[in-house]
Amino acid sequence: MTSEVRTVQAGEVIRYADGIRDVYASAFAAPPWNEDPAEADVYAERLARDALRPGFTAAVATAGGTVTGFATAWITPEVFPADRSYGQVAEALGAERTRAWLCGALEVNELAVAPEAHGGGLGAALLDAVTGPAPGGRCWLLTSVRAEAALRLYERTGWRRVDAPVPGKAALVVLLGPRHPGLDEAGVGGEDGDGVGDGDGDGGGGAR
Repeated sequence: MTSEVRTVQAGEVIRYADGIRDVYASAFAAPPWNEDPAEADVYAERLARDALRPGFTAAVATAGGTVTGFATAWITPEVFPADRSYGQVAEALGAERTRAWLCGALEVNELAVAPEAHGGGLGAALLDAVTGPAPGGRCWLLTSVRAEAALRLYERTGWRRVDAPVPGKAALVVLLGPRHPGLDEAGVGGEDGDGVGDGDGDGGGGAR
């Protein structure tokens, strides 16, 4: 059954919380994330708080009333946060590039597709839907270089890695969106992703 992707706002996303939790559990249980299924309950609780962030938006994919994928994003504050992985990102990019490229930009926080829905381009559709509101095309995300399927998706859809590895054991990397005005000066790296798989996988953006 084909999945339908729609954009939902803060007040509506909680209606899908149970399905989002199930997709999160199945998608992020796989390598390289290897998350305990119980973390999905924690995420469902955090989703309610995330929905209150300025500029929050989400995309949800459903098939026959069942959630098959989702993506969430919000506007990164003008004063760059220091919690979660944000501090490591700022260390990697430096204050000037962090402020110019990330502050005030749309930050993709989570992207996940249920394993049974892989192979149909759903990850790309969710990513396109959730980044539509990016101001001036400025959007970014953070993922692990070990998430090979997710990286193929991002690079195939025009996202590019910033050539500044984020310190820490998680092997994180910053990616800028295909319309980000900082691409030309970012010294971006990574493969061009031409024809490498279908790209669908357990993505993960933002400061996981």
